[in-house]
Amino acid sequence: MEKPPAHYRQLADDLRTGIVNGLYPPGTVLPRIADLAEEYGISKQTAREAIAVLEAEGLVEVVRRRGTVVRSLPQRRRLSRVRQVLRDERGYYFDPAAQPWVALRKPTITWAPAPRDLCALLDLAPNADVLVRDRLMGSPDNRQPTQLATSYLPAAVARGTRLAQADTGPGGIYDILERELGYGPLAWHETITSRMPTPDESTALQAPKGTPLLRIIRIATSPDGTIVEVNDTRMRADEYEIGYPITRHPTAEWPGNRPTDPTV
Repeated sequence: MEKPPAHYRQLADDLRTGIVNGLYPPGTVLPRIADLAEEYGISKQTAREAIAVLEAEGLVEVVRRRGTVVRSLPQRRRLSRVRQVLRDERGYYFDPAAQPWVALRKPTITWAPAPRDLCALLDLAPNADVLVRDRLMGSPDNRQPTQLATSYLPAAVARGTRLAQADTGPGGIYDILERELGYGPLAWHETITSRMPTPDESTALQAPKGTPLLRIIRIATSPDGTIVEVNDTRMRADEYEIGYPITRHPTAEWPGNRPTDPTV
């Protein structure tokens, strides 16, 4: 009995397994579309759909005049969130690995509604204008982009202040909020999540197709509970991983009380 034609997902699964298991190492050119179609008894269009699945997953890239190439994934760099804010001569920062990063271009400053998922954090209506400060950060040595950092500040906090200026001076926006506008000392809370990038984000971060973003949402709050800023930081998930130390709570101190083992 003749075997039915393979679905494109079967081909995608087989190629993915080969990539993961090392049958197709990074830099390898996969078999041609025509050869895959003949081997699996499918049309060339179906074979192309299988390749498109792998491309969307970030496993391969289609290179003109070469073919479908298995991507070489970069070595991930660790960001060690230390659960505390640090400071140098430029102002506050939240990760030792990110301390040397600098702005690769002038910040984009606009008044516009915040993204819908951040409006609730700002306690604002979806159509309320906020001050948006968008920065592309990167290494000062090779000028490679490392993250996009966008601050959203409520109009009640930012309008008519130096927060809307491109150069906010030493200490940045947090010094203005704390020292000039009386919102200090600030407290911060972070949430780590992920999502797929927009086309503009992919271009800015030089992210290959199918690469998701790590997303760190940081909320800055004044002592009276006023939310003065929500910061949305995005970076390539194939380049960075986030780690942090785990400390013992008093209930888990060692040596400490141990339950009695009735078998002893």
